[in-house]
Amino acid sequence: MLGAAFPRFALFITWLFTGRISAAFDGGWALPLVGFFLLPFTTFFYVVANSDGQGPSTIGWLFVGFGVLLDLGILGGGGQQATERRRVRNA
Repeated sequence: MLGAAFPRFALFITWLFTGRISAAFDGGWALPLVGFFLLPFTTFFYVVANSDGQGPSTIGWLFVGFGVLLDLGILGGGGQQATERRRVRNA
């Protein structure tokens, strides 16, 4: 539940107290770091789906896909909000 609301905080706590992030990304640090800043929902759902280190299952990939949609919605929603603010300010 925490990851759904605050994915960066949940990733940080997961990194701090477990080895799941290292297991999910084969010990590399660059991809999880980029995911932390650019695609936090996708990264969090991938870590959760890959908790056993064997790769995500089919349902796990569905959650990762949902994370991609959430991240794209957040990134796209920021641009839409900026357009609305400019439209209101210029009216």
